[in-house]
Amino acid sequence: MTSARPTRYTVGLMGLDASSVAEFTRAVAPSMVALRRALHEYPEVGWAEHRTTRKIAEQLRAWDLQPVIRPAGTGAVVEVGRGERVVGFRADLDALPIQEESRADYVSQHPGVMHACGHDVHSAIAVGMAGVLAKLGEEMPGRVRIIFQPAEEQIPGGAAELCSEGVTDDLSAIAAFHVDPSLAVGSIGIRHGGVTGASDRIVIRLQGPGGHTSRPHQTVDIAYAAGRVITDLPGLLRHGVDPRETIAVVFGRLHGGSADNVIPTQIELGGTVRLFNLDLWRMMPKLVEQHVHDLIAPLGATAEVEYVQGSPPVVNNVGVVDAFERAGHVALGKGHVVETHQSLGSEDFAWFLESVPGALIRLGAALPDRSVDLHSATFDVDESCIEHGIRVGVHAMAELLEA
Repeated sequence: MTSARPTRYTVGLMGLDASSVAEFTRAVAPSMVALRRALHEYPEVGWAEHRTTRKIAEQLRAWDLQPVIRPAGTGAVVEVGRGERVVGFRADLDALPIQEESRADYVSQHPGVMHACGHDVHSAIAVGMAGVLAKLGEEMPGRVRIIFQPAEEQIPGGAAELCSEGVTDDLSAIAAFHVDPSLAVGSIGIRHGGVTGASDRIVIRLQGPGGHTSRPHQTVDIAYAAGRVITDLPGLLRHGVDPRETIAVVFGRLHGGSADNVIPTQIELGGTVRLFNLDLWRMMPKLVEQHVHDLIAPLGATAEVEYVQGSPPVVNNVGVVDAFERAGHVALGKGHVVETHQSLGSEDFAWFLESVPGALIRLGAALPDRSVDLHSATFDVDESCIEHGIRVGVHAMAELLEA
């Protein structure tokens, strides 16, 4: 994007010496790449990140920092600096239940589990930021609270749990990175306002008396009812709201029946509801249940609707985004801060933003030789993004403390 702000600096923001930040970052970057690989090799799913938490705490203690591990043993918080003003940085810890397809030396050693979303990278960057911030010492005009959050991929996720534990108390701002495998390494992607959508899970259990497929008129054909729900529910939901709103209802699971010539007594559908509008998100559970019952009532079927709200949309704060824009200009140079897209993918970082202004920033991590996507079995990153993330993150935290 083209910025109206100056993009040529001789020193870092609020007086930070950019060359010192770069020097400290270069010094810690190799060990943070090694930490990322250690986390990647032994991934852990949500609420089970015990080894991951211990590895992170070990590195922080090696720098004479004092992380506080949650009583459950998953997740930790560490503060760097001194002063009354506090800003936060969130890194997530958990992996996904995916079998990795990779020939890398650091391929997952846990069958069926891998870091397919870059949380190992986020954690390594956050640890590296703590190390650099500790070296800067008195140059920092306040404290940076770095939060290592478990269970980002769960519904409900770990962010809401940590907020209830008080990790956002007295924060004036908070931020997080998410690696972007479609964005060139050495760049960050920023966006004012909405950047990710809400993602909720729905399970619909249709019931009927069952019967013979030769006599559907004498029973309730719940297979037909299931087809109606799958094909008509998305349109009904969109029809009842402003046509400018985005609502994506997609079913990924359908289970029922045991014989080709038997109408089953139960069919279960599972899917997701994704949208951007926060007010509509709050209304969606009642809307889905109402439309499901309206669809199947004329057919004689009954339904049990289980609607599990995940995370609300992530809506970036303008001031926090602007701080990262300025930090990106210092750390990466002109032309490496770009406008990013709004995605229907969800991020439970949104729960932190219920009480603290903040922003989710995309970090360029594209591989030089192939394209990959998040949540894929072949996912990986260009690890030089770790050094870039540390530099940008340090400058942005300093800017937020001064802002």
